[in-house]
Amino acid sequence: MPHITIAGDLPGIRGLMTDHPESAAPLNAIADALLRGPSPLPRGERELIATYVSELNRTRFCSDTHGAAAAAQLDGGPGLVKAVQQDADTAPLSPLLRALLRIAAEVQAAARPVADETIAAARAEGATDDHIHDTVLISAAFCMYNRYVSGLATSLPTEPGYYEEAGRRITTHGYARAV
Repeated sequence: MPHITIAGDLPGIRGLMTDHPESAAPLNAIADALLRGPSPLPRGERELIATYVSELNRTRFCSDTHGAAAAAQLDGGPGLVKAVQQDADTAPLSPLLRALLRIAAEVQAAARPVADETIAAARAEGATDDHIHDTVLISAAFCMYNRYVSGLATSLPTEPGYYEEAGRRITTHGYARAV
């Protein structure tokens, strides 16, 4: 049961954003910039970073929502997303994406600099400053989004197909109109 009253019983961050439009607008703008704006990383890979961090944070709503958005945009679909959620080190990923997920895991684990060795390993796989910047910022932002959703004990959706529809909505319309 959520710690605060959420009108309409909307699950996860959707209810929070509906009830608090003053914070929803900037939070959605950040998500749009990070996950849909210019980046050397394709949108699906950025969504995969978001779902991976959310999975590490055990925030089911965010992990499954962004997992569905990643699956809708990546060749590996839901199988790839599930493999990353279960074990990114053995998932069928490019060496660059695997190295970036290692950076994401370090950002998720603690508010301290990512290890020099982890950055060097990513650079060895072709990571540029922009790859590293975007990965760190997506990871940090999703720690915030996850804590917002989990800290208020928001509910999970009950209707079948919710996450797949959310993934389609996000992929088509982005975040500014995803609420």
